Amino acid sequence: MKLIKTEDAVGHVLCHDMTQIIPGEFKGAKFRKGHIVTEEDVPVLLSMGKRNIYIWEKNENMLHEDEAAKILYKICAGDNCQVKGEIKEGKITVAASCDGLLKIDKDALNRVNALGEMMIATRHGDFPVKKGQELAATRIIPLIIEKEKMDKAIEVAGDTPILEVLPFKKKKAGIVTTGSEVYTGKIKDAFGPVIRQKFAEYDIEVLGQTITDDSAEMTTNAIKAFLDQGADMIVCTGGMSVDPDDLTPTAIKATGAKIVSYGAPVLPGAMFLISYLGDIPIMGLPGCVMYSKRTIFDLVLPRVMANDPITVETLSKYGEGGLCLSCDNCTFPNCGFGKC
Repeated sequence: MKLIKTEDAVGHVLCHDMTQIIPGEFKGAKFRKGHIVTEEDVPVLLSMGKRNIYIWEKNENMLHEDEAAKILYKICAGDNCQVKGEIKEGKITVAASCDGLLKIDKDALNRVNALGEMMIATRHGDFPVKKGQELAATRIIPLIIEKEKMDKAIEVAGDTPILEVLPFKKKKAGIVTTGSEVYTGKIKDAFGPVIRQKFAEYDIEVLGQTITDDSAEMTTNAIKAFLDQGADMIVCTGGMSVDPDDLTPTAIKATGAKIVSYGAPVLPGAMFLISYLGDIPIMGLPGCVMYSKRTIFDLVLPRVMANDPITVETLSKYGEGGLCLSCDNCTFPNCGFGKC
């Protein structure tokens, strides 16, 4: 810091808040720490009794908090990210520029935050976000910071931004419901309306719903029929347990699809199946999707809509946070379900 006359402070940065008191009208910070003094500010400062003030003395080896915040923003902001609002007190807010799936390089994020004197705070990744929603906020902790520390942040962050938003795609979907009791009309299908409601949250055109008997061949043919109609994804409901008549996994495999996983460390949803025929996902949904408010399907569907491949590693990471507490008042996604 350097003490100078207020008249000489134009263009310099204030080192602390400046409080203005107008009896009966106002008492508070008229100028905030980090404010750059302008010609218009000088008479106001003098009227506040500030004949001399402390300013930050510019040093090419030191960066002001606003300059450092811009560096952190550049480290963070990848595809479909934008600045929200203005830089204030060294803080920049990163927002989504489209609807999509937020992806975060958690290792890079941890490396930067571990350096100290700087921070990047984000929302949880692998969840859907809307255009304009806040993704992260960045700032340095002190008013000024050594340039070499920000250079180190750039180095440890790596060559790709920490954040990106994968835009959701428009998709065509087919629903295949298995079960002799539904096929014969003994009970009414309850799966279809639930799946359609889930699909309504995204840009999905439902090509139709086919109900099949407990026949692997019939189910396989129903899946293939939707593929022939141009389906981008297939959802199979029913027949996903270990009973002898539950042949949906067999039917999916018979299409030639590669089974990624039959099972996931998530409750509700342990009997979930994900497979791909080329790049087309074919999923087998357990019965819990029909009656539970939120399940594995709510975690996987946004990733499918963003063409974010589901792998064994993807599913294994759901183990921490994969237990839904079935709260009476469901607040998903503003809860711990699916987050680690």
